[in-house]
Amino acid sequence: MLARWITRGYLAYLALPIALLLVGSLGSLWLNTLLPIGVTTKWYADVAADPSFRRAFASSLIVATSTAIGCLVIGLPLAWSVYRSRAPRVRALVRVVTQLPVALPALVLAFGFVIVFSSDTLPWLGSRGLLIAGHLIVCLPYFLHTVLADMRRLGLDVLEDAAESLGGNRWQRFAFVVVPAVRHSIFAGLIVVVALSIGEFQFSNLVAGFLNRTYPIVLLQAFYGATGMACAATVVLLVLAVLATLVSVGTVQRLK
Repeated sequence: MLARWITRGYLAYLALPIALLLVGSLGSLWLNTLLPIGVTTKWYADVAADPSFRRAFASSLIVATSTAIGCLVIGLPLAWSVYRSRAPRVRALVRVVTQLPVALPALVLAFGFVIVFSSDTLPWLGSRGLLIAGHLIVCLPYFLHTVLADMRRLGLDVLEDAAESLGGNRWQRFAFVVVPAVRHSIFAGLIVVVALSIGEFQFSNLVAGFLNRTYPIVLLQAFYGATGMACAATVVLLVLAVLATLVSVGTVQRLK
């Protein structure tokens, strides 16, 4: 009974901020009161019509998509190489290097980027390419370890040995054995990467230029202005996250 009440309390704790955002997005005025006054849908129309939000949303989609592609192109072969490596030192070194972005705050990486890429030699600070590179560093460990864990769980050594005994070369084993076997973890890892990239704020806030601001940056700035508009913009982001989760679950179910 106690565990049930604790679970209910925790779920209510999670749902309360979302409910307040939804209420705030539909309120006409919210100033020094527990709940907003009046009901309106104008904030959603304002978000859709605001060029800053449209530009930031497009920028977030471009950065997140590019980051996911980069993680797939770099992370999948890297995970396979680490899995196949028989040198403990190499595996330990890769593990340490890939865990650094997780262990260190994103601000540390951002300050390093600011110092290096704001110089006359490398004047790339504020560019979208540099922003994507930073997101790739932040998100790659999550994709890599998701795929690596699945490779260890499946025991790909046996499958690869069987394919090699049938004459399959290294490329054929990778393309027709490894990739199909870990397709679920690849998709799950990409979902995590996209979610992290879209929601990332600390690094983006320092590195992104004005024209390349991502959605969370513009969202924070909106809270200093119209609260209702900021709530509506946040609800839009939450709805997209829920839809992406439902699509991912449905896709995984079809892949089984």
